[in-house]
Amino acid sequence: MKQHELIQAALEGRATYAIKNARVVNVFTGEILEADVAVYEDTIVGVGRFDAEREYDAKGAYLCPGFIDSHVHIESSMVIPPSYARVIMPHGTTGIIADPHEIANVAGVEGVRAMYKFSEGLPLRVYFMMPSCVPATKFETSGAEILAEDMAAFSKKSRILGLGEVMDYTSTIHGDKDMLDKIRLFEGRPIDGHAPLVSGRELNAYRIAGPSTDHECSNYDEVLEKLRTGMRIMLRVGSAAKGMDDIFRKIAQNKLPTENMTFCTDDKHIENIRAEGHINCIARLAVSCGISPVDAVKMSSYNAARIYGLKRAGAVAVGYRADMVLFRDLESFEVVQVFTGGEPYVDREFPYPPIPKEVFGSVRMAPLTADSFKLKTDTDVMPVIRMVEEQLVTELVYRKARVENGAFRPDETLTKLAVIDRHHATGRMALGIVEGLGIVNGAIASTVAHDSHNLVVAGDNDADMLMAADSLRDCGGGYSVVSRGVVIARLPLPVAGLMTDAPIDGVVERQRALLDAAYSLGAKKGSDPLIALSFLALPVIPEVRLTDKGLFDVAKMKFI
Repeated sequence: MKQHELIQAALEGRATYAIKNARVVNVFTGEILEADVAVYEDTIVGVGRFDAEREYDAKGAYLCPGFIDSHVHIESSMVIPPSYARVIMPHGTTGIIADPHEIANVAGVEGVRAMYKFSEGLPLRVYFMMPSCVPATKFETSGAEILAEDMAAFSKKSRILGLGEVMDYTSTIHGDKDMLDKIRLFEGRPIDGHAPLVSGRELNAYRIAGPSTDHECSNYDEVLEKLRTGMRIMLRVGSAAKGMDDIFRKIAQNKLPTENMTFCTDDKHIENIRAEGHINCIARLAVSCGISPVDAVKMSSYNAARIYGLKRAGAVAVGYRADMVLFRDLESFEVVQVFTGGEPYVDREFPYPPIPKEVFGSVRMAPLTADSFKLKTDTDVMPVIRMVEEQLVTELVYRKARVENGAFRPDETLTKLAVIDRHHATGRMALGIVEGLGIVNGAIASTVAHDSHNLVVAGDNDADMLMAADSLRDCGGGYSVVSRGVVIARLPLPVAGLMTDAPIDGVVERQRALLDAAYSLGAKKGSDPLIALSFLALPVIPEVRLTDKGLFDVAKMKFI
């Protein structure tokens, strides 16, 4: 469409579609205007009083810009992008900034290409950040490696906005050449950070290196310090990372400006999205904690668009693309209707290209036996990964453990944990102990194990742990719950061991079955033990993790 057509339509007040009788939230002035919105093709050409042949009566509902998830890994939903769009769009999300580093760690650049192709032509606006840390660190085994020279071709693609989260903050702070080469490639463009609890001079060094956003803040003081350095803060509420209430309340109480804050989910299962909502769920929480409704709308939309340079997104205003969402009110953020490209969104199957063979057959493990899971020890005081409720951070503690015949014996408090190389069939695996999962009479296994996505399995007996691992080898990856020698729930994820193209309802049903099975083994109800398990192998979030190479102290950056 030529510019002069839009100019003429705006001048004449001519619309191909009009939304009538809305309360329009203006993100620039903070006003809520009782008005109609005129759309010509896919562009807003006026806010005032308009008529058109095709109209939608908003009946006084609140019209907001379509919400944007400022940092998300689609792979963590367990479904491919066309299915993911169908899950989140009914909740008012019309755009996402995705980082495909999960599939990149399994399949390298072929994985990135697959995600780019899967997301073409969707009503959901899918933008990408190029994965920066594949592997995330040298302390684990990934399925692939992406170097700066591999990124050059991708940096020119229109929907790749910048560099994805720089997770290896230690290497970045100490001026690692390979890491800085990647950052220089995207100089002048958005560079996402990942710096949990990084503070003081180390934070200064990290900012100088280039990262300008962070989604890992776990307390208000961390938010404030990072804002003071000029970082943009993504306030995250996902399936595992919650506990934002206190931060939201302190932002409201201290009247902290929110212009440089956005909302993101990072990792959220479709079962949780359907039950709770998506970005609208975070907006609802923010308002309940005292943040003004208009600020919550801006944090859900315009702030992200501005930070990532999306010039036609994030506002219901002249010249902006007509991606909008109509809410019943600005407290519950209950969706009445979503509009994308000037048309009412209607749920339907979205076509996608054939899945490339490079992302199948990703589970390649050496043979295992029950003896593989024996954790031998000559002491009963052992290092333990203590999970922190509703947080991704963990603590390193030492506990008196039960030892029988020279080997650790799990109990109701302490669970055995194993991480196994599933990419190269080396047979490399490490064993450890975790507190907080509470698994009794069974095991849970997953090939979703951030970020290298080796096979992680937790349980209280070696036989069930072996069966859970082998059951995922058989189906090409996914999640499995085993109890007393029986696979009681399993979700195959054959696409890189991370996703499936199976129908959404079936995936949701299996997710529920997995959670119910995990709860039956003693996992705490209300938590998401599947996501919690998937993060126990990620050696870039404090304080302690288990990789296929051993138990790792993140603070000291060394193996225990």
